[in-house]
Amino acid sequence: MTTELRVLDPAEWDDWYANLELAFGGVAEAPEERALWQELTEPERFLGVWDGERAVGTAGAFSFRLSVPGGTLVPAAGVTMVSVATTHRRRGILTSMMRRQLDDVRAWGEPLAVLTASEPEIYGRFGYGIGACTTRATIDTTRVRLSVPDGADDVLLRQTDAGKAAGACEAVYARLVPGRPGMLARQPGWEAQPLLDPPGGRGGASPLQCVLAERGGEVVGFARYSIKPEWSFAGANGSVTVRDLGALDPAAEGALWRFLCSIDLTSSVRIHSRPVDDAWQHLVSDIRRCEPSQRDGLHVRLVEVGAALSLRAYQAPVDVVFEVADAFCPWNEGRWRLTADASGANCVRTQDAADVALSVRELGAAYLGGVSLTALAAAGRVRELRPGALNQAAVAFGWPVAPWLPHGF
Repeated sequence: MTTELRVLDPAEWDDWYANLELAFGGVAEAPEERALWQELTEPERFLGVWDGERAVGTAGAFSFRLSVPGGTLVPAAGVTMVSVATTHRRRGILTSMMRRQLDDVRAWGEPLAVLTASEPEIYGRFGYGIGACTTRATIDTTRVRLSVPDGADDVLLRQTDAGKAAGACEAVYARLVPGRPGMLARQPGWEAQPLLDPPGGRGGASPLQCVLAERGGEVVGFARYSIKPEWSFAGANGSVTVRDLGALDPAAEGALWRFLCSIDLTSSVRIHSRPVDDAWQHLVSDIRRCEPSQRDGLHVRLVEVGAALSLRAYQAPVDVVFEVADAFCPWNEGRWRLTADASGANCVRTQDAADVALSVRELGAAYLGGVSLTALAAAGRVRELRPGALNQAAVAFGWPVAPWLPHGF
């Protein structure tokens, strides 16, 4: 059969998206969810592979601005909606879409591509490294106590409608973005994503609820959550699911977590995606009773090595030459000299001897500061060629705040 790879025609979106749904199990999304993704789709940045009139491959790239160490918002392609029809596997369709997409991203002048993976093993061969992880947990509020910071009692909590409070929540979120690598500045239309709450997806839980944290008339934090009422012979056994939480200071954050852990008729708080260094872990009396676990979150790909490494900050001065391997994007191959200090960073091609050898995948993993180059070296994925160079680079690439992607795309 002959297939054709081309940019998505908006008139083909329904057929294109139906193939995506089929590839992910064939369960149709709620109309409101489907409508939002159609509204957010940028057709000129989305690809389809067609076999006659049938879409057999899909891939897209949202135009994002991603926070990197130092707070700069870097243009990044948010790779999304990647699928290949089961009938057309092992024909090179995925590779052809990844090839075209990365060429396009480079032409658009975006030095980074990022994604969340349904199957993490797929994307390493295209140069993506796991750059940020996420934590989930279930706090047993019948056994766990919270110790909140001073000032939490001065924070006023106000229950409100999630839709009406969206502007206040977004203002808090926007102030948090530069302070944590991996967060996305909300582009127009994306403020609706955290409010998606189709009834069919609630699993018996309440509609989305919202509480604002205020001090002196200013909103300093928010939590969006749902409650699932449950009862046993012994009494109430409901659960709270945290959908979204942001706070501008420790007192506001502590007040919000205390509220979530003390809602009447509940015995647990379920956390599905929070930073690995999130504050709640240091507020609880017994971390074991919270059963925290981690999984991969954001996968990062340096599309332009020199530009990407020049745009982030480094926590220590560094002068190191990387020997970079990148078979899929050969324009990145070769030696790059990274120099950085308090005044800024610069990464340019060089003929000087290499100090550290690695692939672009390892650079992506370390880029946001959450994965140590020394840990990758211990796994045999980074090689030190000049004594001392690896530790220097690892310290510089680290960052005091763990990277985190606040929501999928």
